[in-house]
Amino acid sequence: MEMSQHAEPAVATPPAPGPKEKDGRTAQRPLVLRLLARPDVGVFLGAVAVYVFFLVSAPPVREASAMANILYQSSTIGIMALPVALLMIGGEFDLSAGVAVITSALTASMLAYQLSMNVWVGVIAALVVSLGIGFLNGWLVVKTGLPSFLITLGSFLILQGVNLAVTKLVTGNVATDDISNMDGFGQARALFASSFDIGGVEVKITIFWWLFFAAIATWVLLRTKYGNWIFAVGGNKDSARAVGVPVNFTKISLFMLVGFGAWFVGMHQLFSFNTVQSGEGVGQELIYISAAVIGGCLLTGGAGSAIGPVFGAFMFGMVQQGIVYAGWNPDWFKAFLGVMLLGAVMINLWVQRTATRR
Repeated sequence: MEMSQHAEPAVATPPAPGPKEKDGRTAQRPLVLRLLARPDVGVFLGAVAVYVFFLVSAPPVREASAMANILYQSSTIGIMALPVALLMIGGEFDLSAGVAVITSALTASMLAYQLSMNVWVGVIAALVVSLGIGFLNGWLVVKTGLPSFLITLGSFLILQGVNLAVTKLVTGNVATDDISNMDGFGQARALFASSFDIGGVEVKITIFWWLFFAAIATWVLLRTKYGNWIFAVGGNKDSARAVGVPVNFTKISLFMLVGFGAWFVGMHQLFSFNTVQSGEGVGQELIYISAAVIGGCLLTGGAGSAIGPVFGAFMFGMVQQGIVYAGWNPDWFKAFLGVMLLGAVMINLWVQRTATRR
């Protein structure tokens, strides 16, 4: 009699629970590291550190009137730093931004004064000239394919020479004539260069314009199709063009935005001081670009924000005025500028590597 043996089915024993493996591509970094990896957070902390430093070393900074002066200096830088930052996010530079401010002011002043016209005629003409300079810069960049560094360097030299030569030719001097007694001056001054008394402290209107423009720029970058175009053309213009982004329009319009910023700041300078020195503006373009870089805009384009340059401009205003309030030699401002710029570049490099790390 044969005996059959039936093998019992093997029962699989589940493995002992252990630590779950994480995919390195989807692993979540700690919240603190993720926040620090944001350029705008880093520049905010830097601005706080600079403020605390001068709060301790320069007692006058603690006064409300001193802070109003600091914010005013920051606003005159920040209004221009915003369109410069948008242009950098779009992958381009504009080295003519500083002298373009003076070109705008000179145009408005000389046209109104020499032709005995209402100052608003000069203001509108200056806007057309500033937008035209921006359009020409952008058009040359997209049509020639040359780096914007070279195109705008040429514009910088042309405008610098034209500012001096034309002013001397028309006025016989290096500065324009006083326009404070001309028709329309009071209304224009109220828009571009007026002040408000808040709690006994004189606050310049440019501070409010600065914050307003920053809010608009932030909304454009984060909530509009045009903002997506800016990031796309700065990241890779060929890929952007392949998916239907109007690359040429975007780049030209960004240069024209810089022209608009130059017009606005130029009008502020004109109606604040009633006259314009034709040799000014040289070197300011580096301040605007530095504020954008410190604010987190990568030199390679495709990344950045509008909030970061706001804090970057505040740091410049804080250092510029803080050195004066501390009683130090103003020449130290350039040294602080270099330190802040190098520090920002190193932080941006770390952020870029952190963002691409797998």
